[in-house]
Amino acid sequence: MKKKILRLIIITIVIISVFFILSEMLRTDGAKEESGGGLLAVWLQDLMLEPYFPAVRIMQRGQTDKITSDIYEEWILAEYPVLLYGIGQAQEAGAASESDYAGLLMMEGRDEERKAISEDALEYGEDAMHLEQGLADALLKENGAYIENQTAREIPESAKEDGKAAAFQPSQTKSYSYQWDELQSYEMLIKAFYAVDSTTRAGEELLDTDALLAKDMRIQGSADDPQILIYHTHSQEAFADSAAGDETTSIVGVGEYLAAVLRERYGYNVLHHVESFDSESRDYAYSNALPAIEELLEEYPTIEVVIDLHRDEMPEDRRLVVDLQGRPTAQFMFFNGLSRTAKGDIEYLENPYLSDNLAFSFQMQAVCNEYYPGLARRIYLKAYRYNMHVCPKTLLIELGAQNNTVEEAMNACDPLAHVLDLVLSGREPVR
Repeated sequence: MKKKILRLIIITIVIISVFFILSEMLRTDGAKEESGGGLLAVWLQDLMLEPYFPAVRIMQRGQTDKITSDIYEEWILAEYPVLLYGIGQAQEAGAASESDYAGLLMMEGRDEERKAISEDALEYGEDAMHLEQGLADALLKENGAYIENQTAREIPESAKEDGKAAAFQPSQTKSYSYQWDELQSYEMLIKAFYAVDSTTRAGEELLDTDALLAKDMRIQGSADDPQILIYHTHSQEAFADSAAGDETTSIVGVGEYLAAVLRERYGYNVLHHVESFDSESRDYAYSNALPAIEELLEEYPTIEVVIDLHRDEMPEDRRLVVDLQGRPTAQFMFFNGLSRTAKGDIEYLENPYLSDNLAFSFQMQAVCNEYYPGLARRIYLKAYRYNMHVCPKTLLIELGAQNNTVEEAMNACDPLAHVLDLVLSGREPVR
């Protein structure tokens, strides 16, 4: 009798374990493909499925064959109704999450809060540089030394004007040049430029070096009419020393300074839209912003570039700052939504300009790395759309973080505007 009870307990444990493994497999398999994780889960699958449920293991290995999978589910798994029910529930949950439009919009609006949690799940470390290792090491050492001595550090006399930090001077020469023939493979491109979140999947069909470089990002119209739109889906974002209630010291003030630099130094006609879309809650900020942005683009059809300017959220002990020309300067990051989860495309969030969006951020990243190495973080790829479907040349930029100062954020606008001009003017071909 005791042997029968023990055998029953073992069988129950095995079934529960397999149920858990299959649920996890169906829920996160695509994410594992992008992140390179899941080794423990794979080992558990081999350990539990191979001796006890070989047919299930065969089905798991051949998931791509839908007909075969259906046969296994209906016939072989019929003897294990608990497992069959679990698979059905997992599939239903997946379908619902990709078709529930309101739910997707809420997740999209809360994205930055969730992104800080998921940083550990990136395909490649978010701290990695985009340059050859020797130069990367030197830059990291220099930036680290600056951060450690920031409060006591004196600005070199050569970087002063009338006793103050000198004004920014756009770099006239490259500090680094890419060898594009060495970045032709998808794997090398990902390693050099991107951080892929575990919620999404990129793929060679989206990221091809030649295709990203070939897109013409030059602005076509004249400055007689608006050419560039800057707005803020999350206008309430502030910095470490922002003054409460003073939007000039928030991300909105940083956006106005960026607009002013683009107008006064480079001659662009820039419209800065300061309407708030997250004053009550950021849950639906992107859906709140969309009608206003579409209306602006209809009113000003000459607008060719749309920039949604944010600031990021980072752990308090991590500072996104570099020393650029003796000026403490916040690092920034270009962000792309792929309109697809790890399971596949999100049909409700279609983006006909996805390839253009990706080419724009890629060319911005490449030029920034060549002229201001270490200033731009990796391009971050995530699952949703973030209203990047409104215009081919659309950028979502995360400039600094909550623990940067207003000065550091403002200082970042100068090199950012210069890189925008280099790409939009076409004066500096990316290749």
